[in-house]
Amino acid sequence: MGLISLLWGIVAMIWMIVALIPLLGWGNWFLIPFAAVGAIIAAIGVLFTAPGSRGRAKTGLVLNGLVIVVAVARLMLGGGVL
Repeated sequence: MGLISLLWGIVAMIWMIVALIPLLGWGNWFLIPFAAVGAIIAAIGVLFTAPGSRGRAKTGLVLNGLVIVVAVARLMLGGGVL
């Protein structure tokens, strides 16, 4: 679960960088649910992984959380359209 959430977070981060380009902000509407699913997978990974090997799941959780915050801020700045 940790590796999946980490890869999910990396894909979400790349998608977030593309969605920061003007006129591509509409991608944030799809990015937020995508990153939320990644955060849920990461949370499950943190819960069910042994305490010594939770690093990937925690990193995935942080990445997906950061992507959600930036995407919401971008939507608020652009009025939710662009």
